[in-house]
Amino acid sequence: MKVDGFESRFAEVNGTRLHYVSGGSGEPLVLLPGWPRTWYQFHKVMPALAEHFNVIAVDLRGMGESDKPQGGYDKKNLARDIYELLRHLGHTSAYIAGEDIGSQVAYSFAANHPEATRKLALWETGHPTELFNELRMLPQEGQPAPWWFALNMLDGLPEKLLEGRFRPIVDWLIDYQATTPEAFSEEVREHYAAAYGTPDAIRGGNGYYKAFPQDIKDLKDYPPVAMPVLALGGIYYRMVLAQLEGRALDIRYVELEGAGHYLAEERPDEIVRELVKFFA
Repeated sequence: MKVDGFESRFAEVNGTRLHYVSGGSGEPLVLLPGWPRTWYQFHKVMPALAEHFNVIAVDLRGMGESDKPQGGYDKKNLARDIYELLRHLGHTSAYIAGEDIGSQVAYSFAANHPEATRKLALWETGHPTELFNELRMLPQEGQPAPWWFALNMLDGLPEKLLEGRFRPIVDWLIDYQATTPEAFSEEVREHYAAAYGTPDAIRGGNGYYKAFPQDIKDLKDYPPVAMPVLALGGIYYRMVLAQLEGRALDIRYVELEGAGHYLAEERPDEIVRELVKFFA
C-alpha cells in the first residue's frame, strides 16, 4: 500500500527493525496506529497533514512491515522505539499523535520523554489504566464489551485459530465499532487481514494486550504530563475522559459526535482540522 508523496523506509532502533513512511516538510509529526491496523490507517489524513508537517507514520513493533520480536510490547518500550527512531532521523523533539494502541504509546512517549514531546494528541482511547480491569466481556446495553481483550491475552490459541483467517476479525471489528463501515474499502480490509494473518503477526499484535498489566503498573509512576494535550473521542469518548482524568495539566477535549472508533479513517477531515489547529 502506498500514499503519493511518501517514502517507505526502515530503521534499526532499540534492538528491533521499524518500518515507517514519511513525507511532507516542516516540523516532525509522528503518527502511531492501532490494532488491527498498520501505518496505512492514516492514508486519508497524511497528504493534508504533509502540507504543514514532516509526517512520519510508523508501524509499531509487531505490526505491518516492522519486526515482530518475542517481547518488548509494553508501552514504555514501544515509546522508546519511537524515541530512538526520532533520534535516528535527526530530530530532538516532535509532535506526537496516536489512535487506539497508538494513543497508549503516544501518552507513554510524552510521560517518559517529555523533553522530546512538543505537543501530544491522542484519541480512542488513551493509556491503559485500572479502568481496563473493570471492563466487562459480556454484552450489556450502553457499555462496550471488548471480548477481544481477553482473547488477545491468551498464549498460543489465537495463532491457531486465526492463522490465514483474520479477515472475519477485521470485518467484525469494523462493523461493531465503526459508525460508517463503508469508509473501509475492500482493498483496505484485505490489507489489514493480510497484515495480521501470520502466526508472528498475530502474536505481535496480541503483545500489546498482554502488556496491559505492566502498562497499568508503569502508569502509577508517571506524573501528569505538562505539555499541551488534545484528546478526541468518538464512540468511546467517555472512556477518553475517564482514562485521562488527572493525567495531564493542559488538556483540551473534543468529541466528534456520531463518530465511531476509527477516526482517522471515518472522520479524516475533522482529524486534519483538529490536528492542524492544535499543532500549528
